[in-house]
Amino acid sequence: MTAPAAAAPTAADRRRWARYLVEERAEGTVYQRLAARREGEEREILLNLAEAERRHEQHWLDLLGAEPARLPRAGLRSRMLGWMAGKFGSIFVLALAQSAEARSPYDTEAWASPAMRADEKVHYEVVRGLAARGRRRLSGSFRAAVFGANDGLVSNLALVLGIGATGVSSGFVLFSGIAGLLAGALSMGAGEFVSVRSQRELLASTEANDDAAASAADLDIDENELALVYRARGMDEAESLSRARKIVTAARAGAQYATTGPVRTHGADDHEIVGSDWTAAISSFLLFASGAIVPVLPWLFGLQGTTAVIVALILVGVALLSTGAMVGILSGGPPLRRALRQLAIGFGAAAITYVLGLVFGVGAA
Repeated sequence: MTAPAAAAPTAADRRRWARYLVEERAEGTVYQRLAARREGEEREILLNLAEAERRHEQHWLDLLGAEPARLPRAGLRSRMLGWMAGKFGSIFVLALAQSAEARSPYDTEAWASPAMRADEKVHYEVVRGLAARGRRRLSGSFRAAVFGANDGLVSNLALVLGIGATGVSSGFVLFSGIAGLLAGALSMGAGEFVSVRSQRELLASTEANDDAAASAADLDIDENELALVYRARGMDEAESLSRARKIVTAARAGAQYATTGPVRTHGADDHEIVGSDWTAAISSFLLFASGAIVPVLPWLFGLQGTTAVIVALILVGVALLSTGAMVGILSGGPPLRRALRQLAIGFGAAAITYVLGLVFGVGAA
């Protein structure tokens, strides 16, 4: 620990150290709570991060001489992350923690050690790696869920606004919205099921197996083509030939050599990345329905005309902003930009159909 040359700590310095102390303590708590909801390698990694935060905490305690009688509260973000980590322990928490680790105050803090600055950069990469694992596990069903919810919001808003602009009764608008909800949700669910099932079947057809090794005992050990199997799976020529020779030798001795375990042409988590067909279908159905019901709510509760349209726009706008911000947080991107993009796309589609409804309504009149 080295202090700035020829500098004595001021009262402001000590207040800043106390703030760093509580923030490091809060971050360590987040990682401990996340670790309690994990197992295996991820648990070990999170516990190591918590231990690193304790080292940083000790650095500020050493500078302060002892723990102050009164400490400031941790920031709202840190307290929120700690609460969420204890309750959920989800990828959402890791994504938020990744954003927090990206903004280290130690880069410009003279009283922080070089090791601490380096630690913070490493922590960001570690948390980003853990968040990436979670995103891969989540990607199949999450993609279907987000797509379903936004499709429901936008398509049914466009439908009810377009129908309403023609001048038909509120009852007809409500009926059209409910019909659009059911038709769209069923279509989305069925489409996701077929899509994911087909993708899983395609992956299954490329899995490595032991069929070629079953005839290994009859192969020419010097001119055997079993090596071509492993070359086709991605091994280099020397390694393929070496593995093939071992298999042939073992087969002639009446033993069996494990052939398929490490030889894969695609990642071990491909099926996990694609997700479950039923999970994708059900998520898509429910999320489309939950999104599609929002634009219909004003008419469902008896509102009519311009009032119903304005309320529908407000409700859908809030929903689009929320889903866009959530996607931004989980993807590590700027939440506000993602939220505004979702809003612009949704309202743009609705505006087009509303104008078309006005045109057709005037034409019909």
